Amino acid sequence: MDHYQNQMTPQRNILVVSRLFFPRMGGIEEYAYNRCLKDPKQIKVLAAGYPGDRTFDPRQPFPIYRWWMPQWLLIGFVGSLLKQIFSMFWSLVLPIWIYWRDRYTSLEWCHGYDFPSLLLLTYILPVRFTIYLHGNDVLCPLRNSRLRWLFTYTLNRCDLVVCNSSFTKQYLLANCPVTTPIEIVNPQVRPAKFGLDATTNLRELRIQVRQAWKIPTSAVTIITVGRLVKRKGFDRVIRCLPKLVAAGIDVHYLVCGKGKMDGELKDLAHQLEIAERVHFTGFVTDDELAGYYAAGDIFAMPTFLEPNEQSIEGFGIVYLEAGYFGMPVIASKVGGVSDAVKQDLNGILIAPDSDAELMTGLQRLCQDVSMRQRLGAQGQKIAIASSIQNEVEANV
Repeated sequence: MDHYQNQMTPQRNILVVSRLFFPRMGGIEEYAYNRCLKDPKQIKVLAAGYPGDRTFDPRQPFPIYRWWMPQWLLIGFVGSLLKQIFSMFWSLVLPIWIYWRDRYTSLEWCHGYDFPSLLLLTYILPVRFTIYLHGNDVLCPLRNSRLRWLFTYTLNRCDLVVCNSSFTKQYLLANCPVTTPIEIVNPQVRPAKFGLDATTNLRELRIQVRQAWKIPTSAVTIITVGRLVKRKGFDRVIRCLPKLVAAGIDVHYLVCGKGKMDGELKDLAHQLEIAERVHFTGFVTDDELAGYYAAGDIFAMPTFLEPNEQSIEGFGIVYLEAGYFGMPVIASKVGGVSDAVKQDLNGILIAPDSDAELMTGLQRLCQDVSMRQRLGAQGQKIAIASSIQNEVEANV
């Protein structure tokens, strides 16, 4: 039975607390928002303020309360530390105030960050507590033995722990002696995110994007969507392009995203003399993203564990989104990716440290049209089956 159907009844009154929430964009934000769409009439949200929230909040099918978050707190190490303190304070005080006003029966904490506030609330409020975990929010408290103990204690004070993938659950249990029941709820594709409707012509969008970047109609186009950071493997894909060209493949690469590797990746493309085949789009809005997915033939994001990043891939919703648009996927067998990508069903899984396997996988998909179509069709079925099909009128 679906987790939400299993846990919720028509009489439930739920407060969802998430420092990370729309209109701020990100994986946790999308996950939290999708969770709220499951029970919009039973839910109220408490989140940090963010630019654009005064326009966004009134359009939603559930009430949203915000605590003020000064924009200067978003800058630098000191600002980041003060932001966390600020959030911990308000995420402790405001749920108490809302409880005495509304008497909600369940509190859902949408990530593992700011968990000391959640721990205190478990002693103050007579409600059911659920916490959602995604990967990096598990990694953070494990760096310190005292925080690890406190984090574990907090989870054991809750009534339910929800993990976004089997990997996150296994990683949690391997590092924390959690006795609270744990369920797995994978992220889902939300078609409304892309602004698609019955009048949308994806073929036209495909042509428009390709023309904008001067990509020939007959070229095989690889696409990656994500922050331009080392562990996403953008550079690994770029290094494969000269070999694909040497094999007689007319290939182009769409790099959708921004980040600290932008300059380094552009320099690499020039050094390899393939700059005309690598197209850096910068940040792409959700409404524009449909066109880029439609323009692609292969989605490749060969993530790997990068110690300096101190980050893990808890799931990878972009793999499902690519599948929704009929693209086969190349991904690494790392973190929770295996929950989203199944070998030879909707994509190809490679060893995270094997550039040879990446090259082989890309060449196979570039040259084998029928394989691309088969894996893409299966990926689309998987994504549609697990998608949130406009259960309410939502405006992001």
